Amino acid sequence: MRIGVLGGGAWGTAIAFVAANRHEVALFVRDPVQADVLRADRENKRYLPGFRLPEHVRASADLSEVLGADPQLIVVATPTSGLRATLRALPRHGVKAPVVWLCKGFERDTGYLGHQVAAEELGDHQAGPLSGPSFAQEVAAGRPTALTIAGGALLCDIATAAFHAGAVRVYATDDVTGVEVGGAVKNVMAIATGIADALRLGNNARAALITRGLAEMTRLGVALGARAETFMGLTGVGDLLLTCTGDLSRNREVGLRLGQGTPLARALAEIGHVAEGVWSAPEVARRARELGVEMPITQAVCAVLAGHLTPQNALEKLLARDPRREDE
Repeated sequence: MRIGVLGGGAWGTAIAFVAANRHEVALFVRDPVQADVLRADRENKRYLPGFRLPEHVRASADLSEVLGADPQLIVVATPTSGLRATLRALPRHGVKAPVVWLCKGFERDTGYLGHQVAAEELGDHQAGPLSGPSFAQEVAAGRPTALTIAGGALLCDIATAAFHAGAVRVYATDDVTGVEVGGAVKNVMAIATGIADALRLGNNARAALITRGLAEMTRLGVALGARAETFMGLTGVGDLLLTCTGDLSRNREVGLRLGQGTPLARALAEIGHVAEGVWSAPEVARRARELGVEMPITQAVCAVLAGHLTPQNALEKLLARDPRREDE
């Protein structure tokens, strides 16, 4: 199979590693200098250092060259903020191949999930998210990873054929909304957990945050049309556990730094990678308000990110909430 990966960050490079085990891969990198370095050194030193790029991966800063090679599958590996512009470019290049994206978040301003953006830009094109609990470094290192592809049967079959091999297992579902809500909300919960860890609240608090975070995720997802059982799978509780506890989690790292008193702008600059939860949190909260869904942890994270509450004040506000039934 010929696969075009659009985006030269950590995840785009890692998924190129996986695909190149059996397929021909063209990797689009927007920065011509970075593309030159990738071709010369065979290593993404900025975003995924320490891993040699397989010979079957061809890096290029020319989108026409990548898309003109008639790929049979397109993988969009941009942040959520770049998804719309990338999808919009595909019809101009005559792309007919199915499209999957790796980003996990709500689009700023519109509050759209990825499949809603795709519907606007691509119509009824075969497209959907490839998601699940996965750190790019571990995927590139060939460690066992399970992912979920969400969409129609044809898309799921093609994506499974592309990536299900070796240490990577791919599961399929048609619950696109559930997969995308899980991927977006878990990033917000990881910020909350990082704050709690920085405040040294202990393992009990971490377990409570993850569990109640799963309840918030499920409530919002069901209100948006997802199936509740999806949130007990890889893209729900699986991705939530990984992102809230793993040392490689960018969103948890943001929370840790905020909890230690680092201003948000400085924390993001020091991390040097996109932390989707920072931008998704306000949109998650807004969609929840519109739907009448209660999400107190999300609201607390938003207040800390906006500088309206200190991490300690946010904690006190959460602890002061009235008792209620667990299933509410």
